[in-house]
Amino acid sequence: MNSLPMTPLASLIAGILIFIFPKMLNYIVAIYLIVIGVLGLTGHVAL
Repeated sequence: MNSLPMTPLASLIAGILIFIFPKMLNYIVAIYLIVIGVLGLTGHVAL
């Protein structure tokens, strides 16, 4: 089973949520950055 890379998938979900709920932009960006930062620090995402 092939798994999708985490960063493009998270970007796609964040983009869709921003498109649907533009008032949530700050929260979506903050959550995205925190998740990518934590994953990058723990070695789960190669940035």
